[in-house]
Amino acid sequence: MTRRTLDRAAVVAGGIRLTSGVWFLVDPLRANRFWGDPADPPPTARLLLRSMGYRDALIGALLVSAAVSGRDTRGWFLASGGADAADLLGGISVHDRLSRSQRLIGLGGAVAGIGVGAWGALRPRRSRE
Repeated sequence: MTRRTLDRAAVVAGGIRLTSGVWFLVDPLRANRFWGDPADPPPTARLLLRSMGYRDALIGALLVSAAVSGRDTRGWFLASGGADAADLLGGISVHDRLSRSQRLIGLGGAVAGIGVGAWGALRPRRSRE
């Protein structure tokens, strides 16, 4: 009988993304304030916040699922980092209109997410011992 080792880093990274995604679905205004935006966003921005919530919940859930089932998690780490890269690219285009807290928390979080995603995607393949 083979014994699988749990990819704890993938469980943690996926759990954080899943939690953030669910938060944006359940309470997008409070989640948005947590990420640095003090004002209530207009309806079109609320739609995008919910879309981001679905995206993050899906990527996080699939990363956790791969980790606990012993499957390779590198592709889901890459998807996670790619989502953060897209957020950073979008944020850079409006950088001059963001508040200091939005730049530090929102864009800083995206940079950290890209780093974690790249690290996870570039790790050696885990054995299924």
